[in-house]
Amino acid sequence: MSLNIIVLAKQVPDTRNVGKDAMKEDGTINRAALPAIFNPEDLNALEQALRLKDANPGSTITMLTMGLPRAAEVVREGIFRGADGGIVLTDRVLGGADTLATSYSLAQAVKKFGNYDVVLCGRQAIDGDTAQVGPQIAEKLGIPQVTYAEEIVDLSNGHVTVKRRLENGVETVKAPLPCVITVNGSAPECRPRNAKRVMQYKYAVSTSEKAKLPEEKQALVDKRPGLNIDEWSAAYVEADPAQIGMPGSPTKVKAIENVVFTAKECLTLGNDDAQLESLIKDLIANHTIG
Repeated sequence: MSLNIIVLAKQVPDTRNVGKDAMKEDGTINRAALPAIFNPEDLNALEQALRLKDANPGSTITMLTMGLPRAAEVVREGIFRGADGGIVLTDRVLGGADTLATSYSLAQAVKKFGNYDVVLCGRQAIDGDTAQVGPQIAEKLGIPQVTYAEEIVDLSNGHVTVKRRLENGVETVKAPLPCVITVNGSAPECRPRNAKRVMQYKYAVSTSEKAKLPEEKQALVDKRPGLNIDEWSAAYVEADPAQIGMPGSPTKVKAIENVVFTAKECLTLGNDDAQLESLIKDLIANHTIG
């Protein structure tokens, strides 16, 4: 069977490089001051989507991201790895959204997309670590959800079977389609870029990016519709202004701090079981472990 798969991906600030300018006065992230990367667990989700596409000829994968116009880079990265196209949900009024407003906006975009079978995304984004957006989208769409997915075992007869990696073990569950699946970082890593696709789609651009291109490059994009990355606004997805951006975000961030752990003491152990046993007893005694 052919499937319509949506992969939600987020361009996130690289949290390994958080500095004093990482936060604005209003408590939102200063994304312009931080390097942007593809959210790691969204790549795991993309790989699961690509495996579904491989197993079901005729399937299509659409990348969906919300953010600044430069987030089109996430869509391009997905296309280079095997996705068929993508959408950037971008609008000034969407800025400053917390998980509640973000999930509402993305759910509206999924509804606007219409015909879909599976929505895949990473368990959580590294700039928030809440793991709330995927489940909230499922709730707003009114469809089943499977969280902590590590592998899609089977998809047939209108149901998907998923192996979940939980804190104390593994379980296998079955859910009817359409559904939302959030994928763990323990799932298989995403395949690398495909060289032919990089050459074929290296000029894929969003509407905002296309306007900045020289005329000859714009003409090239016009000749090849596959190079156009759609941009959708809040109005286009019929979002309620009261539920998006800052107005729709009850969560406010007070401060962002970069915490670096440094060792004040060190201990060198020899190849001796007795020394190791003594160290473990000391760590238990001072509550470092146990």
